Amino acid sequence: MALIGEVFVADILGKTVLDPRGEEIGRVRDIAVEAGARFPRAVGLSLEKKKAERYLPWDDLTIFNRRIISSRKTEGELLENGGEKDLLFIVRDILDKQIVDINGAKVVRVNDVKLTEEGGAVYVTDVDVGMRGILRRLGIEHRGNAFFETIRHPLRHQLISWQFLQPLEHKLDRLTLSVSREAVSDLHPADLAQIMSDLPPEERQEFFQKLDTETAAEALHELEPEIQADLITEMDKEQAADIIEQMPPDEAADVIADLPTEKAQELLQLMEKEEAEDIHELLHHEDDTAGGLMTNEYLAWPPHLTVGEAQERFKAEAQEIEHVYYIYVVEGEKLVGVVGLRDLLIEEREKALSDVMHTKLKTARPEMGQEQVAEIISKYNLLALPVVDEGNFLLGVVTVDDVVDILLPPASRRKRRRR
Repeated sequence: MALIGEVFVADILGKTVLDPRGEEIGRVRDIAVEAGARFPRAVGLSLEKKKAERYLPWDDLTIFNRRIISSRKTEGELLENGGEKDLLFIVRDILDKQIVDINGAKVVRVNDVKLTEEGGAVYVTDVDVGMRGILRRLGIEHRGNAFFETIRHPLRHQLISWQFLQPLEHKLDRLTLSVSREAVSDLHPADLAQIMSDLPPEERQEFFQKLDTETAAEALHELEPEIQADLITEMDKEQAADIIEQMPPDEAADVIADLPTEKAQELLQLMEKEEAEDIHELLHHEDDTAGGLMTNEYLAWPPHLTVGEAQERFKAEAQEIEHVYYIYVVEGEKLVGVVGLRDLLIEEREKALSDVMHTKLKTARPEMGQEQVAEIISKYNLLALPVVDEGNFLLGVVTVDDVVDILLPPASRRKRRRR
């Protein structure tokens, strides 16, 4: 059985199924899937010919794709739909169903279903909840998409992965998200962002506004810049300021930079003075430079501090910083050395940081391009790279997390932030 590329159910409904001689044995009426599986597996086709319904087991298919569907059985060998009561069908049981959270709040409707081949079997992997799914079912997806492109609003796929839905059950009247809105804080921010990205704008806004401040801040960073701007612009300004305040300065600066100037200034004025100043400082740098990538949250202490004193400070101060890989040693705010966390743990507590620090440092200037920054981090196996000015004053730190997209192969990269 061959499945070529992605296949949406709407593309194959009504499609002719051929026998080994090339003769029609029926047209696709529905697709049967097994209930209870994490990703429902396709097990057969419901066919219709001259108002007679037949069932074709999936194992009897030889080709299945958008262009050709063929079977090793002839029309006379097909089964009647006698086992229909024991199976679930995509058109009958999934299409047009509402997706709701486990508390019963309606989220969105299923407009189409995506099938994907894996290990020789075909599974339901995504549901389409967007306009493209509706146009596809009407048979005008390409024309509709062309129209929206002419008005500069190209349609994107709005898919929700089946991994976020509860397993199918018999007598299904709706689909259910596998986590409630109250439980989404347990999801990884990237997974939460995927769910939000797949929702229509009005549902996404409602969903986002009901998240607690910390969860909203973590998820916001994972979203595309356009979605970030829409969410922040449409919500209450005090709530928006609280969320941005929860983000690390470099991530907050990314969000602020994509907002209209008036909105950005309004939010900065509502934030705590120290947080607003940190963000404002980062906004002066171009996005694709070390200054644009760096964060000004880091640990920097004087050289006379002992290892024991540094350990105690670390416990108190590191909690407020997202990523800590090194302790930077500064004298009058000038960078003079760096201490790794391993050294901080194994060196004698009485030693001064000046006695254990490394002084052969790799640094970047704020105007250095992001590709060069990534090359330095990769070449020297660094977890973070300090950014200094011409006087060697420490301005910020670029962590490996900030350049991972640049280091990855093109196909694996996340979309970069734009300003």
